[in-house]
Amino acid sequence: MSNCEAPFESGGQLCKLCRGKQLVGGARFCSRLVVKSPQMQALLPKMATVANTDASVVIRGESGSGKEVIARAIHANSERRNKPFVAVNCAALPSELLESELFGHARGAFTGANVARKGLFETADGGTLFLDEIAEMPLSLQAKLLRALQDGEIRRVGESQPFQVDVRLLCATHQHLQNAVRDGRFREDLYFRLKVFTLVVPPLRERREDIPVLATMFLEHEKHATCRITPRALKSLLGYPWPGNVRELSNAMKHGAVLSMGGDVDLEHLPEELSSPSVPLPVPPSAPLAALLPSPPSGALESLAQVEQRHITDVLRACGGKSSDAARILGIGRTTLWRKMKEYGLAEA
Repeated sequence: MSNCEAPFESGGQLCKLCRGKQLVGGARFCSRLVVKSPQMQALLPKMATVANTDASVVIRGESGSGKEVIARAIHANSERRNKPFVAVNCAALPSELLESELFGHARGAFTGANVARKGLFETADGGTLFLDEIAEMPLSLQAKLLRALQDGEIRRVGESQPFQVDVRLLCATHQHLQNAVRDGRFREDLYFRLKVFTLVVPPLRERREDIPVLATMFLEHEKHATCRITPRALKSLLGYPWPGNVRELSNAMKHGAVLSMGGDVDLEHLPEELSSPSVPLPVPPSAPLAALLPSPPSGALESLAQVEQRHITDVLRACGGKSSDAARILGIGRTTLWRKMKEYGLAEA
């Protein structure tokens, strides 16, 4: 198991697996890299290798799978570690605000621009800029991003004079950018400019060996008294499909830490979808954790999309239809939730 808790300042211990410094700072949530699965153990050495370069990296994986944690780990192991790490979700802002957010604006550039403002490129100068959900960036803004990457120059909105910045770009997406290029939603030249290295973070359901150690880590982060999970609660954790991935597991452990009131986290302390699942997840007999998982159900199985739709519907119902509250509980952006609601035909209150 790779679980290096040393800080990334000089002199800290290195992970025996990938020689990387794996306590990732700067996040509001627990972001220590804790892995046991072969899939993640294969990913970490690649991460440590690309960290030593200044090349752009595309990190691909489902929402909540840990893409930003990987990005922060790359920054923490790079020569830029003592400079800023700046993150922005491209799907969370409309195009006109995203341009100003990235490049800054001059005073009077648009209505409400009462003072000049630095953009995130300037803020990240000398460090790393992380663009989450890069595939959601409008085509018009993609052209400006390409120029900034090619020339190392940016121009604030409302100004004519460009200036130099030194920024390493990391980006993440849950989509295949090549498909977005084919569909005309992403510029091909920007795709090839970004895709120097690609790291794929597997979803949590494909690395179940990580669930127990991650769950324990999240309980430690919550300062839980015992940091222990009962066997039947662990069986439920291992059998759940985790559509929200590691982010959903973190929220489930917060839920369990509160309801267990300092005792071991048991099945009844977990969220309803875990403590009273309508359909358990079947696991092939060849799976390494098959002995710990529930037996296959006799009824019809649900697809992952059906599980996600049902879970979103339940959360929306519990929140009285308020998408802002539901997005916070689900651990996703409002734009992402709105897109899923539209896809599943769910109306907002």
